[in-house]
Amino acid sequence: MKTAKRVYEVMEYLGTKRSPLTRVYRNLYNRDLYLDAYDRLLKRNGTLTKGTTDETIDGMSQRRIERLIEKLRHERFHFSPSRRSKLKKKNGGYRFLGMPGFEDKMVQEVIRSVLSPYYEPQFSENSHGFRKKRGCHTAMRQVVQKSRACTWLI
Repeated sequence: MKTAKRVYEVMEYLGTKRSPLTRVYRNLYNRDLYLDAYDRLLKRNGTLTKGTTDETIDGMSQRRIERLIEKLRHERFHFSPSRRSKLKKKNGGYRFLGMPGFEDKMVQEVIRSVLSPYYEPQFSENSHGFRKKRGCHTAMRQVVQKSRACTWLI
């Protein structure tokens, strides 16, 4: 089984060559990707928040990862509905927040970590939304550096 780093390198290489993806689903059986995803999820706030089930990142084990991989391998895994919560906004309204269960977060993170290196090289350099190490500040910096004639921007 390939290491997580090697899977990411291969995906990035395929992305730069714009090669079509085949047999990506089999990467979901790689235990190393789940350990890497666990490491990233552990650093986030809200990992102890329960979704529709009582499972959280607490009590994570190799066995739990193996059970999740077996569910995926035998096509028994299904994403469960997220628990919705209402947060009060300053203007008096409400904002809804969905909280998925831990297994859902784990599978989503593995899928994101496999597909991101493939698609990242294909995005435009002018695209800043929802990308690693990019955002509104990098977009504004690019406008300032490249657009000398711009006096204001919406």
